[in-house]
Amino acid sequence: MPERKTVERAQEDAREGKSPSTQAGEFVREEIHHVREGKHGARSPEQAIAIGLSKARRAGVKLAPPKGPASLRKKAEQDSAGRERT
Repeated sequence: MPERKTVERAQEDAREGKSPSTQAGEFVREEIHHVREGKHGARSPEQAIAIGLSKARRAGVKLAPPKGPASLRKKAEQDSAGRERT
């Protein structure tokens, strides 16, 4: 679950008309910070970025699905679909 301040910063970026990647950057920034604090065991910066992008999709940022295996695209689609139900 992303922190409230992170969601607010991303929503502010959306109101200002900034791109989805900029909005998602707030979530990635939070994840990198968590990794550096030792809150969870992401093994690499790439893994922290993936977690941040997933959280961004769940929070409603309209990101395109990643290029990669079908299973990865399917997971991203599920993350994006989760925001449509709420």
